[in-house]
Amino acid sequence: MEVGIADDIPCSSVAVDSVIRMGTAGLIWGSCSGPYDANKFGLAGIHRASFIAKSVGRFGFQWGMFAAIFSSTRCGLQRYRRRNDWVNVLTAGVVAGAAFGAGTRNWKQVAGATGLVCLLCHVAEDSR
Repeated sequence: MEVGIADDIPCSSVAVDSVIRMGTAGLIWGSCSGPYDANKFGLAGIHRASFIAKSVGRFGFQWGMFAAIFSSTRCGLQRYRRRNDWVNVLTAGVVAGAAFGAGTRNWKQVAGATGLVCLLCHVAEDSR
């Protein structure tokens, strides 16, 4: 018997769990891509260390913030609609994508692409 998120687990707990998981993934990604980018820019010494530290923090924060927006939106929609389907995932992906793409020229494309990727991940997860 599968328990729905809207039944037992508070949305704040889901959001915190997502932030911890994705924030950690962002930290790992930043620690891998930071040295590579520092080499590309030809940085050395204290400038290299500073660049890597900023890269790790930036990726950890961005990934954690995306996870917070996505998971809290999805959980809120699940509670409101009383359904666990693809509409919640697509809407949460579009909202999170729009939040991160707001500073770009093509935020509508970012929001649409993020919603589509989240939907594809949901379909792949449900096909198991």
